[in-house]
Amino acid sequence: MNITLENEKENVVKMDITIPAKDAAEAYNEAVRRISNYINVDGFRRGKAPRSVVERHVGIDRIKQEALEAVLPNVLTKAIQENKLDIITQPYVTSFKYDVGSDMKVVAKVETRPEVTMGDYKGLTVKVEENVIPDDAVQNSIDNLLKQHSTLELVVDRPSNDTDIVNIDFEGFLGSVKGEKIKGGEGKNYPLDIAHSTFIPGFAEQLVGKKLNEEFEIKVTFPADYHDENLRSQDAVFKIKINDIKERKLPELNDEFVQKVSAFKTVDELKADVENFLKNQKETRDKHTAENEVFKTVVDSAKVNIPQSMIDREAASLKEDYKQRLAAQGLTWEMVIKTQNESDLLKNISDDAVLRIKNSLVIDKIAKDENIKIDRTDIEAKINEIGAAYRMTAADVLKQFGKNPEFVASLSQQVLNDKVRDVLMANNKVEFVKPKKDKKEKVES
Repeated sequence: MNITLENEKENVVKMDITIPAKDAAEAYNEAVRRISNYINVDGFRRGKAPRSVVERHVGIDRIKQEALEAVLPNVLTKAIQENKLDIITQPYVTSFKYDVGSDMKVVAKVETRPEVTMGDYKGLTVKVEENVIPDDAVQNSIDNLLKQHSTLELVVDRPSNDTDIVNIDFEGFLGSVKGEKIKGGEGKNYPLDIAHSTFIPGFAEQLVGKKLNEEFEIKVTFPADYHDENLRSQDAVFKIKINDIKERKLPELNDEFVQKVSAFKTVDELKADVENFLKNQKETRDKHTAENEVFKTVVDSAKVNIPQSMIDREAASLKEDYKQRLAAQGLTWEMVIKTQNESDLLKNISDDAVLRIKNSLVIDKIAKDENIKIDRTDIEAKINEIGAAYRMTAADVLKQFGKNPEFVASLSQQVLNDKVRDVLMANNKVEFVKPKKDKKEKVES
């Protein structure tokens, strides 16, 4: 077999392959034998029909196709291995010439991994903004715990305020109460938390200061991006009746409450546990932030020419993933592009595709340069880690996901990612700095 390689545009390699006439003839005759074993030819037992009879029965082209499908996988694999091609797609045949008695000539193409030119990825000092625990984080956590165990009590001696939960009847009309009735714009005995309303802007705020059994009207304007395009930017009036008003009563924070809702005996013990949780959470976030910043610094310094074909494939995959997430929310691509510029959306997907490809190529390059290997114990450790996260045994993880080839491939990639990040963190220095402009991230337990 003779193979000639030619580098075409970007990362495409053309392979001109010549298979000697003898080998091509053997492949053809073997195809005849296979076909004769599963066809019925009058006057002959299966597998016993002569070649000329099989040719007349199924056609020479069909036999050649059978021969090609049998011989090409091994031929192409050998061509790739002998020439040490680092491929990212399966090879595909663009043309072939196959006349029995002559050499078989095949032209195939394959895409190879783009070359990555790394910048410095060791000995760096990377400044990272540390995560800050707000001064009121402990108190906010305690307040949230109290809210979780709060009770609702009826209010009869005052108007509603902005922290109450009101029970209302409502009916909506476009323009005015004499206008068109809004489809789906009515409800009876509907509980509405004024402070955490998901109604259109301005609705809940106008329920403040109203009395029990009071009937009144409010005016609102639907947002320009409202999900029902027929209501976008439309003025509307809602007739409202207050059926009841309830206020949230928080329990008293004392040792008795702490013993009731936790494993601790005193308020001080609970607060100490919250402080420890927030500290551990900060350390975890700092670690993840540092890993991400170091990796980003390394990726930014690397240079790679990513072929458009790779970008297009990755973008198509990301777009399909996005469509599936939309479907889970009851939305479609067509619905989204009515409210967002499709060109901008596609550009964002393409940019994400470029970043993901570059990240992957850099990880593979570092893994190769550092001779990072993945063994069975690495995979087992990752399975145990996944099991712990989902409260499953390793056996259950394998039973549920093990038959999915994508899951197995994803495991290997995750392990490789982790090992590369370990190398980067071990060989670079992180310097934590205060957030710019005293930026603080809210941390809650």
